[in-house]
Amino acid sequence: MKRKVIAYNLELTEALEKLDDQFKVQIFDSINPKTDPAFLEALKDAEGIVGLALPVDQELLDRAPKLKIVSNNSTGYNNLSIEVMSKRGVMGTNTPGVLEDTTADAIFGILLASARRIAELDHFVKSGNWQGHLTTAEYAIDVHHKTLGIIGMGKIGSAIAKRAHLGFDMDILYHNRTRNLEAEEKYHATYCNLDTLLKESDFVCLMTPLTPETENLIGEREFKLMKKSCIFVNGSRGKTVDETALIEALEQKEIHGAALDVYQIEPVKKGHPLLQFPNVVTTPHIGSSTYETELKMAELAVENLRAGLTGKLPKNLINPEVLN
Repeated sequence: MKRKVIAYNLELTEALEKLDDQFKVQIFDSINPKTDPAFLEALKDAEGIVGLALPVDQELLDRAPKLKIVSNNSTGYNNLSIEVMSKRGVMGTNTPGVLEDTTADAIFGILLASARRIAELDHFVKSGNWQGHLTTAEYAIDVHHKTLGIIGMGKIGSAIAKRAHLGFDMDILYHNRTRNLEAEEKYHATYCNLDTLLKESDFVCLMTPLTPETENLIGEREFKLMKKSCIFVNGSRGKTVDETALIEALEQKEIHGAALDVYQIEPVKKGHPLLQFPNVVTTPHIGSSTYETELKMAELAVENLRAGLTGKLPKNLINPEVLN
């Protein structure tokens, strides 16, 4: 009898074909993992889980006594209770090194879209409001030769800095837990404290992982420090920003606008206040959402899972302490 594996919100099922020879794969999509009876039944015999954004906590682990590995189909893994998993002997893996360029394209893209009012003016044309030459009411702002402040200069932050500096002649300020000497050398990035970055940047781009230290990192105080001409860009996680403070900053015109790919609660409900601002670009967490990149991530997630279930060391093991 084949061993059981659960695939959760993994749409690219062609990546799962490599498991067919040894494992019985049960696929679940768009279900409530707390209440779905078929999912809860499958947990009883599942040895592995591969997928996206499944909350793996004590409750789920109690329902999955045979579980050996959870393979996250993402770089982030804040949905995994790593400490609890390690105590239970359950490996956790992720998929780094795949999505950096794709995500940087998307985040710099929404920065451009906000500055040049691309989505807003697309609607302007399609609504039949373009009757002649543009007036100052339709003018946008330049991106080139401005200052971009990046909070979180990891691989994606560095890829954004590359596009900004080499492509748009932007000056780069950055704030990070540690210095990124490569970014300083290649893109002339200047390391500074957070307050200096907020005060001096024309664009503030938040790219930190979500941790207890970064939750609500940007709030009322931080928005007040930004230039009134500043555009705020969030490509990290929704909970790194106090959305109430962001809404107030937009209402009070403390900042010029925003470009958001992530939100505190996803998907965003239709009546959310952030959706009412014409100067806010909103995309549905598209960072890595190209077919090529999503397939690479899914294949790596499956590779990690297969390794963990066949006695090999997964390439991207998050909690090596579990081996002890």
